[in-house]
Amino acid sequence: MKIISYNVNGIRAALRKGFIDWLKAADPDVVCIQETKAHKEQLDLRLFEEAGYAYNYWFSAQKKGYSGTAILSKTEPDHVAYGTGIDYMDAEGRNIRADFGDVSVMSMYLPSGTNMDRLEFKLQYMDDFQRYADTLRKERPNLIVSGDYNICHRAIDIHDPVRNAKVSGFLPVEREWIDNFIKSGFTDSFRAMHPEVAHEYSWWTYRANARANNKGWRIDYNMVSEPLQERITRAVMLPEAKHSDHCPVLLELDN
Repeated sequence: MKIISYNVNGIRAALRKGFIDWLKAADPDVVCIQETKAHKEQLDLRLFEEAGYAYNYWFSAQKKGYSGTAILSKTEPDHVAYGTGIDYMDAEGRNIRADFGDVSVMSMYLPSGTNMDRLEFKLQYMDDFQRYADTLRKERPNLIVSGDYNICHRAIDIHDPVRNAKVSGFLPVEREWIDNFIKSGFTDSFRAMHPEVAHEYSWWTYRANARANNKGWRIDYNMVSEPLQERITRAVMLPEAKHSDHCPVLLELDN
């Protein structure tokens, strides 16, 4: 099972940059998309269907042109859950889940903390999502939470840990939350396969030629619940895909 998570920073913009050709070449079974910035009615869904993803599910924010998540799949899931049932999360379209047999795949877009109000919103989301995930895993223990977490876990995951120590995305409280999320029963699939690999990032600011100089952050994850950990066979960044300020992150599981 090949799963790709990708914050496209606007699916319509990504389509104009060759997203469909890339999707056909990458050929994943499931794609978790974040920051769609579009409603389903604004898209030509035939593009995805013709690429082999007849099953595509979109969970948009109430606010147009903002946030939003989606799941594209080659095979029909048994069930799709739109949101978490937590109103303020679901208003921004931040979580969608598809169940395939005993395996569940979620696309999650965790908020950024760009200012004090949004940081408080992010911290509340983090706490509420942890409780939601704890409950969900009692029903769906084989859970993959793929997406943009907007948090670097360790110093090895960011190009300049010293200067960014007080920047949202690398704050101690955020890093501690990732620690606790993993301890609650999840595996960072990339780190499981590459424990000490440095300079592998999934996001670069558009400023100061950061991507060309590889001054990035690893903030996109495929987190795998413990029952699936031994089934991880591959986990990599795909920085050659350039439809966004993020790159896709790939996970392969042995069926």
